Amino acid sequence: MLERISDIKGLEIYTPSGIFVGIADEIVIDIADMKVYALFVSDANPALADEKVSIGIPMRWVQSIGDVIILNRFPNERIVPESV
Repeated sequence: MLERISDIKGLEIYTPSGIFVGIADEIVIDIADMKVYALFVSDANPALADEKVSIGIPMRWVQSIGDVIILNRFPNERIVPESV
């Protein structure tokens, strides 16, 4: 069991089917509720996201955290960054 939020940073993230998503780079915390809200992945797997695009993964998508992070869901479509 993880005791510190900093233990999450640097863990590999995998989809439910075992596809490598990337490495947890940043952790978004809801200070008011003292909960981790989301994980950000920089330099994600190019099969899932455009190069150099950071993606956010809501914590509700996380199934388990241990030596790696396993998701309980991940969009089937290619991730496309929103237009600004």
